[in-house]
Amino acid sequence: MARRTPLPPPPPPAELRTWPARDAMLADRAFAMGELTKRQLGGRRLVFFLLFLAACQLGWGLVGAALIGIFDDGLFDPVTMIFVTVMAALGVGALIPSLWGVVHGVRSDTTCRARLAQWAGLDRDAARDRAIRRPGLGILWAVLSFALCALGLWTSFAVPNMFVGPTRGGYGTVAYFMGAALLLWVHGLIGLTKAYAHYRLAVRLGN
Repeated sequence: MARRTPLPPPPPPAELRTWPARDAMLADRAFAMGELTKRQLGGRRLVFFLLFLAACQLGWGLVGAALIGIFDDGLFDPVTMIFVTVMAALGVGALIPSLWGVVHGVRSDTTCRARLAQWAGLDRDAARDRAIRRPGLGILWAVLSFALCALGLWTSFAVPNMFVGPTRGGYGTVAYFMGAALLLWVHGLIGLTKAYAHYRLAVRLGN
């Protein structure tokens, strides 16, 4: 499998810059900023963002099913306990690498933002910066992330009231829905941070 293309490096220090002309520097600046923006907000990044969210929810769903089986249904016979243990292990096995992927994505986004700021500070190029300043990607991430936060809020308050009660779910159900809501909240806040950072960059390039 081919290795993923590395991120564009930061601009070289002032004493090591050897561009033959300003146009060459602006071309390198435009390429680096375009690639960094794509890595942070592009369609591929959005697909992976949603896939990691789905994988986290799947893993937590398996763990939550085990919690409901133990705390709400009182399933303590040996055969059922083996089944619940296997289900919980599968859930943890899916959840851990998914969370690692989320953390890796956040670290990559932080690096992209830092390098974007460095390249943007080199010079100004209104014509080439116009593509980066377009609000489409930032708006898409903002709307999607706001929807995730709203869904997380609804899941953490409204859904438990619908499924928890004396004749319905108990502690296991509450734990599952709280965990699912937390995953939605975290992903929503990550997306909102990305959208806000893109907005700040667009404002900076436009001034």
